[in-house]
Amino acid sequence: MTTSNGRESAGIVPHLRRRLRVVAQLGLLIALVCAVAQQRGFKVSTPEAIKTEFNSVPCKNEERMAAVKALFERVGATESDETVEKYKSVENFVIRKPGASPETIIIGAHYDKVSDGCGAIDNWTGIVAVAHVFSAVREVPLQKTVLFVAFGNEEKGLMGSQAMVGAIDKNQRAQYCAMINIDSLGLAVPQALDNVSSKKLTQLAADLAEEMKMQFSHASVGVADADSSPFVAKKIPAVTIHGLSNDWQSILHTRNDQVSKINPLSVYLGYRLALALLIRIDSSACTAYR
Repeated sequence: MTTSNGRESAGIVPHLRRRLRVVAQLGLLIALVCAVAQQRGFKVSTPEAIKTEFNSVPCKNEERMAAVKALFERVGATESDETVEKYKSVENFVIRKPGASPETIIIGAHYDKVSDGCGAIDNWTGIVAVAHVFSAVREVPLQKTVLFVAFGNEEKGLMGSQAMVGAIDKNQRAQYCAMINIDSLGLAVPQALDNVSSKKLTQLAADLAEEMKMQFSHASVGVADADSSPFVAKKIPAVTIHGLSNDWQSILHTRNDQVSKINPLSVYLGYRLALALLIRIDSSACTAYR
């Protein structure tokens, strides 16, 4: 997530010191989502599988692209699925899952990090969530085409997402139904970053969380920016889902952004919400969230 230091945050819920009552809720949540998943053939990852992904996190920028590729292949991608889209100063890793129509949903997270810290929260948590959403739907026929994207150089000014949306012909934008961005899970319950998100998609996220009996909140982080912003600017509906707590400024963009700060249950809930968003958008009219 791209932020400005010293800015106040609003609406961010406290740190998971009491595990956010997640443990009490988790059994019900898993039962609900697994029942739906089994009916439609989705393979939902377990909290344990999500936790395992943080046994090893690449802490150097030059290692991140290869690690993204290895992660997606570990959850079922093949080399034929993968494309590295190269622009002047950035590379995006893209997996395209064709749907019944050319109408398109983008779900993504940035893979780069700032120089300090390991970039575990910001944003390896987002990469893990997107990879597991891909794993859940990869063998299920979808109505819409889905692009799973690992954006490069977000921390240098949203360069990967700017390049992707800039390459979409103006006449083709109408077939891009929605963009789901996952950025910095792991500290608190899932939240929509309202100031860089479309209103109808933030409301959809809140509605789905309520359906799943999941805690959810809204937040605006000062003048923070995220990879949803370029899509919103081009009138493509987009939402950023994060999981930050009130002490996020002591972790993000500092040496404290380490694996030890991650609560895997928070990442799991963010992943589940992202998957629910993708499924609901796929079954809706492309214009539903404009």
